[in-house]
Amino acid sequence: MNKTLLALSLVLIPSLASANVIIDTHGVEEKDYVYDLHQCNELAAQVEKEQVSGGAVSGAARGAALGAAAGAISGNSGSEGAKYGAAAGVVGGALNRGRNTREAEQNHQQQRDQVVRNCMTNRGYTVLN
Repeated sequence: MNKTLLALSLVLIPSLASANVIIDTHGVEEKDYVYDLHQCNELAAQVEKEQVSGGAVSGAARGAALGAAAGAISGNSGSEGAKYGAAAGVVGGALNRGRNTREAEQNHQQQRDQVVRNCMTNRGYTVLN
């Protein structure tokens, strides 16, 4: 029975441990640990993901519009300057969107980790990180 429980916990623990939290399990019943970790991860799943406004296309479109306006205003030859400005704006808008998305994902994961840390600490576990 204990071997079955140990094997099951070794399979379940990695799948349940979506948070980057290290917990000292010395002297802890594995079935209690698995149960508590599952419940804490369920609570952490309630953390809402921050929405990054607009899509990659809209970010690139805004960048293109701003780049085209800057190119035309800067005195480059009319539509030719606008084309170069628009191209630079597309690249800049897409890169900015990617950075904002990565930052939102990192923030979301940090919040989830904090919820799991707090939950496991409140249940009497020693959280190491």
